[in-house]
Amino acid sequence: MKELYFSPKMMKHKSQEMLATVSELRAQHKMGFNSENAALLVLDMQDYFLKKSSHAFIPNAVAIIPNIQKLIKTFYKHNRPVIFTRHSNTEKNAGTMLRWWKDLIHPGTSNCEINSILDSSHGRIIDKHQYDAFYETNLNELLHINKIEQVIITGVMTHLCCETTARSAFMRGYEVFFVIDGTATYNEAFHRATILNLAHGFAIPILTSELNWIK
Repeated sequence: MKELYFSPKMMKHKSQEMLATVSELRAQHKMGFNSENAALLVLDMQDYFLKKSSHAFIPNAVAIIPNIQKLIKTFYKHNRPVIFTRHSNTEKNAGTMLRWWKDLIHPGTSNCEINSILDSSHGRIIDKHQYDAFYETNLNELLHINKIEQVIITGVMTHLCCETTARSAFMRGYEVFFVIDGTATYNEAFHRATILNLAHGFAIPILTSELNWIK
């Protein structure tokens, strides 16, 4: 199930190649990044997924950390919203997820916390309990308050919480940009499937380097 498809050495080449496979789909949609109405979403970058001691560790997530850090720093610099999600569950709110995964990320535990290597000090942290960051949270309200029209999606896992949130954002009228080299999951097949699906119907796949700021 787990394989290393992203590493610091192969990240640039691999992500560019992934983007090339959906270039025709992407070209059909003329959505340009506009920093003045954009927010950065950093999904579930928690110790549960980032610490090697955790059974849910995502090896590929290590490689995307520098790109996410770069985006966080840039969004902070330009006073744009950065919203972190923190996934946790109890037996009461897990619903089908508990029956599916037979596991919980318990709130208040160290594994639940956002990894300290990421600077969340000037961001907003939203607790969520399902794949979709909009489901039973105040994310949509927060974006509306800040007059956000575009969301940039990063984090883990590419094909679960990141993809579900991207679809949900699209359904709510946001222009969605999905960062190929800023998301990660357990294997390349899952990652590629998400990029293809989203490029066809929900989001603009991009590379970190493409987020040029309008001054």
